Amino acid sequence: MSDLPQSKATFPVITVRDFMDNAAGRFDMKLVAGLGGLDNEIGEPVVHRPGLALSGFYGHFAAQRIHVIGMAEYAFLQGMTVKQRTICFETMFGCKVPCIVFPGKNEIFPSVIEIAERYNVAVFSAKDLTRYFMMSAMILLEELTSPRCKIHATMVDVSGMGVLIEGKSGLGKSETALGLIKRGHALVADDLTCVRRHGINHLIASSTETARDFMEIRGIGMLNVRQVFGVGAVRREKQIDLILTLKEQSEVEHSLDRTGCEQLTRDFLGVQLPQRIIPVAPGRSLVNLAETAAQEQKLRISGYVAVEELDKRILDLHSKKENSCG
Repeated sequence: MSDLPQSKATFPVITVRDFMDNAAGRFDMKLVAGLGGLDNEIGEPVVHRPGLALSGFYGHFAAQRIHVIGMAEYAFLQGMTVKQRTICFETMFGCKVPCIVFPGKNEIFPSVIEIAERYNVAVFSAKDLTRYFMMSAMILLEELTSPRCKIHATMVDVSGMGVLIEGKSGLGKSETALGLIKRGHALVADDLTCVRRHGINHLIASSTETARDFMEIRGIGMLNVRQVFGVGAVRREKQIDLILTLKEQSEVEHSLDRTGCEQLTRDFLGVQLPQRIIPVAPGRSLVNLAETAAQEQKLRISGYVAVEELDKRILDLHSKKENSCG
């Protein structure tokens, strides 16, 4: 089967400014010094506590990470003289760290602010305790740096299952999605879907900012789904659980598995996704088929596979006949 039409996968490079802007609403972080360092790149999307570096050991120092001064590091720094702290931070900032964060209620040392301005390193304070800040920051960094691309497909939330509908232009992707929306399901994206990898085994789909809530229906034109069907008819993003590939029946009538024994998958951004091929022909209800495929996939995830149960029944019946003959 042909691959999904997609743009080339990208691995975003983020700056301290990107991290700061996206932190809003997740954790309370405030820029204290180093405004000129907001354009520094975060080379490694990891949050790091520089314990050994503060003691003067810089072997294998992870300079490209976000550095966090937790309670233990802060207590160690308090035991230094002003001159010792100055040397310590001049050495660290001289390694071109992207930024440094002081979580909790610890007051930032005046010497750190002065050095940060000279070296153009952003210094932040954060109200959360160290462990909470680091956990939230790691989740944010993963989201910002995960591989992503755009694909020409329509994404729908069908009873909690994320269904990506793909196929050639004119086969009925948007019309199928519209029928699902009228049955109480929700639109995520129409025609152009943004996809990013989340963790190792999951893909998250969303719409572009410009086209969010909109879909194009031939004969009607542009439709604002939120305005027509209500806020419950749209989703901002959704994990992809199933790919439905629409194909003309003439393309697949001699090769399609009719029993469901064959489990098709698609390697997409390094993630294996279950796939169903849906033949398109006059009289076939794509809405019914898409909805049923999503429900059937939900059962498969729970461990129930209809064709396996049917096969077991046939074997049991055959076994009973043999025993009765004996």
